Amino acid sequence: MAKKRSGLGKGLSALIPERNTDIEEKKLPKGNIDKININKIKPNRNQPRKNFNQDKLETLAESIKNHGVLQPIVVRTIEEGYEIIAGERRWKACRYAGLKEIPCIIKEIDEKERMEIALIENLQREDLNPIEEALAYKTLMEAYELTQEQISSSIGKSRSYIANIVRLLNLTEEVKDMVMKNLLSNGHARVLLRIEDPKLQKQIGEKIFENNLSVRETESLVAKIIDNKEEKQKKERVKDHTLIFIEDTLKTRLGTKVSIVKGKKKGKIEIEYYSDDELERLVELLQGN
Repeated sequence: MAKKRSGLGKGLSALIPERNTDIEEKKLPKGNIDKININKIKPNRNQPRKNFNQDKLETLAESIKNHGVLQPIVVRTIEEGYEIIAGERRWKACRYAGLKEIPCIIKEIDEKERMEIALIENLQREDLNPIEEALAYKTLMEAYELTQEQISSSIGKSRSYIANIVRLLNLTEEVKDMVMKNLLSNGHARVLLRIEDPKLQKQIGEKIFENNLSVRETESLVAKIIDNKEEKQKKERVKDHTLIFIEDTLKTRLGTKVSIVKGKKKGKIEIEYYSDDELERLVELLQGN
């Protein structure tokens, strides 16, 4: 997966109107730090990041046990308690560490601001998987009506990079799940987009993982599958032209409508007649009389 560059926050902030606040201030808003019961805090509903590395969470939890929470999380008040704006990973690690309370900065913001901060915080991380990244870009395009060009100039990545990442959302759910679990890389996923058949796409995805295929090996495999499919279609088209020629020949010879129906292993020839006399004439022709 391509290395993500950080420092994109101010660009995104500039793209989203009505917000001139510096992103670093938004990520680390000034205010009183309160200790809040950890069970009264809920995760962000629109968290772009779906998977959290278990080993890293446990490592962070151990660090928190030894050194405490060095940076408070940011929350907002909701009817049932509090919702995380930024810092869900720290919150999860604190729960693993067995903390009863966690230091928080309470910031009252609207829904749009909350989504903006969550997206930017996650896009700045190095460990978002390609599907999570694609979902974040999609949210920016749909929620803020930003174009790929605008996002590109904002975050310092090419428009083609944005387009290719977003295209991964067209993969089957099973393959997207494999990418999210890091069983397949961004490169593997992009190659699999060439496979239109959902079942075949899933089968190839599983084969890549089971055989530990490289991206180059995957490209060769998929190219071979596509070439074989095109060759098969070409042969079928040739057969179809042949059947049409035979139909036309029989129509001329018998003087009536003839249809050839071809199945996978067998077929049938249908000869139409419109009276008993017509049937008798056809029988005589077929008998060579």
